[in-house]
Amino acid sequence: MTDFQNFYHDLLDFIKKYENQNVLLKTEKDLENDIVKIFGEKITSLSRAKNGLNDVTELAYTTAEHHPYWNLIYNCSEITNSVLEKWTSSLSAEDISDIEWAIKELTQTLEKIKNKKSSTC
Repeated sequence: MTDFQNFYHDLLDFIKKYENQNVLLKTEKDLENDIVKIFGEKITSLSRAKNGLNDVTELAYTTAEHHPYWNLIYNCSEITNSVLEKWTSSLSAEDISDIEWAIKELTQTLEKIKNKKSSTC
């Protein structure tokens, strides 16, 4: 067993301590990638989506323009962020304009990828 797996098993014991005190917790694990997530009882699908999007956005920001797919993930995350921020309200004209711009960026990036692929075939 790895150190992280040992940590995870110790964490489960710790979580049980709080569950015995009626603190509702939900855990998700991906031990292959050394990931454990702990959610409290007030977590919603929307807040989980926003939290997960933070990870995607971080990848987009740290990858920068060095990866050919960077612009795809960046603009998709920007569109998703706009939508999630307005999930319980309405998209403004500015939001829609920003989304349209991001879609154009996606289209242009896809064309570049297709052209690059066809030139290497």
